Amino acid sequence: MEATEIIIKCILIVVIFAISLVVAMYSTYAERKIAAFFQDRVGPNRAGPFGMLQPLADGAKMFLKEEIIPANASGLLFIVGPSLAILTACIASAVIPWGQQLTIGSTVIDLQVTDINVGILYIFGVVSLGVYGIMIGGWASNNKYSLLGAIRAASQNISYEISMGLSIIALLLVTGTLSLREIAEQQHGFHWNVFYQPLGFLIFLVCAFAETNRTPFDLPECETELVGGYHTEYSSMKLGFYLFAEYINMFISSAVMATLYFGGYNFPFMDDLGLSQNWITIIGVVVLFAKIFAFIFFFMWIRWTIPRFRYDQLMNMGWKVLIPLAIANIVISGVVNNFLNNA
Repeated sequence: MEATEIIIKCILIVVIFAISLVVAMYSTYAERKIAAFFQDRVGPNRAGPFGMLQPLADGAKMFLKEEIIPANASGLLFIVGPSLAILTACIASAVIPWGQQLTIGSTVIDLQVTDINVGILYIFGVVSLGVYGIMIGGWASNNKYSLLGAIRAASQNISYEISMGLSIIALLLVTGTLSLREIAEQQHGFHWNVFYQPLGFLIFLVCAFAETNRTPFDLPECETELVGGYHTEYSSMKLGFYLFAEYINMFISSAVMATLYFGGYNFPFMDDLGLSQNWITIIGVVVLFAKIFAFIFFFMWIRWTIPRFRYDQLMNMGWKVLIPLAIANIVISGVVNNFLNNA
């Protein structure tokens, strides 16, 4: 790899990392504003115009608050938990294609950190590691509420990862590849996979809610039963890391769903605009982020609309509803694919 390419990749990594943090930071503001709208309130309106500086005030508060470590907590693991949670949340974005190529002079820039042929498996692997941050934090806190939240998170993530993986197998039958770049390119124009895999998308969407611990699947941090769940004993920026990781995971999940099922950076009539490739790429990036923000809004809309499940209902849905549906979707996709290939 040439020095120029290494520099470009490093810049791209920093930009994506910065965008992830900014989106996570202002997702907290958007969540409070959307909740206020649904509940006929105003929401944050003191810090800056329309409360736009509220996330910065919250971040400063997290940094400046006193850090408390329980006397009986496992010191090293207590630090490793939130660090692992935020690390796995941030590195999942490495294989997401954010747009087509940009050409600046003689330099061609791929708007993707790396294009590996098993990109979906990479994301699954990183997401699976994320639960260890929650488990370690809950265990290290030496608190029964934190431990119960960690156990819930582990069993919930394991249960719903199976359904999510099965939904991806059906998508693999349609696309024939695990590369996110190739999947995005196959949806050029308006050939979106959601039209070919509607049931698979619904299963993936439900599992995404469970994987990110969002309502109605937020049992690991259910305040009515477990005070704060796995992060009950955390304060200052360690708590901030857990909260940031949740919003970054929501951002990355939205980006993955937009790429897998809604064309990613592709949009209808993109070849008919008569613009240069660079302009098409820039518009494609804007379109992708519009899709991502639409999914984030949907995450928040569900949170303030639907009450959380009981834990037994959550597990029953994962094992008795979603897994059979996902297997049926694989069978149907295989039969239809075989019929179309032989026709």
